[in-house]
Amino acid sequence: MDYYQIFLNYWWISATLFTLLFYKFILRVFLGMVIVPENKVGLVTKKFVLFGRDKALPDGRIIATKGEAGFQAKALAPGLYWGMWPWQYSVNMQGFTIIPEGKIGLILANDGAEIPTGAILARRVESDNFQDTEKFLNNNGQKGRQTSYITAGSYRINLFAFTVTIADMVSINENMVGIVTTLDGLPIEGGQIAGKQITGHNNFQDIDVFLKNNGNRGLQPSIILAGSYNINPWAIQIEEIPMTDVPIGFVGVVISYIGEDGKDVSGESFKHGNIVSKGQRGVWMEAYGPGKYPFNKYIMKVELVPTTNLVLNWANARNESHQLDKNLSTITVRSRDGFPFNLDVSQIIHIPATEAPKVIARFGSMSNLVSQVLEPTIGNYFRNSAQDSDVISFLITRKERQQSAKEHIKAVLDDYNVNAVDTLIGDILPPESLMKTLTDRKIAEEEQKTYQIQRMAQEQRQGMEKETAIADMQKEIVKAQQNVEIAQRTADATVKKAEGDANSLKLQVDAEATATKMRAGAEAEATKARAGAQAEATRLNASADAEKIAKTGLAEAEKIMAIGKSTADAYDLQVKAMGGDNFTRFKITEEIGKGRIKIIPDLIVSGGNGSDGSLSGLMGMQLMQMMQQEKGKTNEK
Repeated sequence: MDYYQIFLNYWWISATLFTLLFYKFILRVFLGMVIVPENKVGLVTKKFVLFGRDKALPDGRIIATKGEAGFQAKALAPGLYWGMWPWQYSVNMQGFTIIPEGKIGLILANDGAEIPTGAILARRVESDNFQDTEKFLNNNGQKGRQTSYITAGSYRINLFAFTVTIADMVSINENMVGIVTTLDGLPIEGGQIAGKQITGHNNFQDIDVFLKNNGNRGLQPSIILAGSYNINPWAIQIEEIPMTDVPIGFVGVVISYIGEDGKDVSGESFKHGNIVSKGQRGVWMEAYGPGKYPFNKYIMKVELVPTTNLVLNWANARNESHQLDKNLSTITVRSRDGFPFNLDVSQIIHIPATEAPKVIARFGSMSNLVSQVLEPTIGNYFRNSAQDSDVISFLITRKERQQSAKEHIKAVLDDYNVNAVDTLIGDILPPESLMKTLTDRKIAEEEQKTYQIQRMAQEQRQGMEKETAIADMQKEIVKAQQNVEIAQRTADATVKKAEGDANSLKLQVDAEATATKMRAGAEAEATKARAGAQAEATRLNASADAEKIAKTGLAEAEKIMAIGKSTADAYDLQVKAMGGDNFTRFKITEEIGKGRIKIIPDLIVSGGNGSDGSLSGLMGMQLMQMMQQEKGKTNEK
């Protein structure tokens, strides 16, 4: 009993451990359990059919949509499923289909209806981005390469039914343009090189719309510009080319190879080609100015026409950067006297922008204009001109011939809608033998001129030496004349100086006299004025004292008269008593005493013995002089 119980316990324990360890196997085998992880999709293959009539797939089909044996259309999404017994079903876990950023997924259907004859791509049907295989097949999805694609993202796609190829998005760089060629569609109409203009396909990203609108297979008139596009490379081929650049100083004349035949708009006067409106086949009337344009180079051509002055050189050693004159060379002509010689010519032309389409319509290109018009016109003109003249005359009349060429060529080019600005003759290279003859002749002429110049120089030298000798003799003569002139000028200067001094002194005296006179006049006027004032004052004072003076004057006069009379009587008596001479000496002595005059000198020098000698006379004169001086002082007081 104990052993049996132990056995049972071990059995239960073992069964429990086995169940815990192998529960998935047990559930899978006995219950048909299948667990699909969240990042997987289950691709189911049915090995056989137990019940039902449809046990085998129809011919040509590989995907079962009605429970037939084989690859099942319906894939298992993440989750838990029962009844998928391993002896009847096999389930392959497949990761999601992931399309990275910048990529697209191209779809190849492994099953479906046949693609119609003439088509190479299967048309789009609703299938939830190819995640619902049953819907794809039930909607008559076609087998093969699909027009539709899937963009960046994760998809649960049944890889039994579809093959996914990852491709790059189409990128068009800046300043570039994408030329489109479609690989499917209707054939291009006869007489055309590109398909019809189709709209609504979103830059060929929706090829089904393009095909639905009867788009043509082949070159397309539409282009795509810079950017990134989801374009199916199985349906569309893109060629990336640079945009058409019309430089400054040029216009672009468009020649379109597609479109309807347009009506000529050039006018009745232009009969050298058709010029049509924009969008029609032919040369467009509208020229494009400087800039960049997205032209399709396979359906139209842009011919650049310079609108600035264009220089063309007929010279072997010089070509311009535009290279239109690369095939032009120095012009060889023959003169009337049979000498061949070469000359370089430059022609300046200008084509107005409005005339550029006419030039292209007439010639097709600028190089054709040069080769068909300018080259023969200018070459023939100078050849004909040279035949009417010899080499020397041609060289001498170069300016006139250049002007004549300019006028002639301008008249010719006006008929071709081209303006001739100027015609210039460059180097003229006559034959070497003729140049040697001319050089020798010129050298002889120059030598003759040299001899004449030298002879004239000798004559001039002789004359110069003669003049030099005369000039040397003239030195002494000139020196003597200069000395005489110097003496004369010195004397004249002395006289002039004396005259000047006299005049100066006279002027000074006159000036002083005039000044004195003016000062005297001024002083006189001042004195006169003061005298007038004093007189007026005296008059006024006198009028006040007049009566006093009148009353006292008579008494004083009588008194003076009485005194004078008495004094005169006294003097008369004294003279009679003393004598005239003695009275005189007495009065002198009296006056000397009154005035305290010193009459006896401190030192007396006597020169004789007589009392009335010269000393006495000298002393008398001195005495009188001293008395007069004293009297003057008394009067002043």
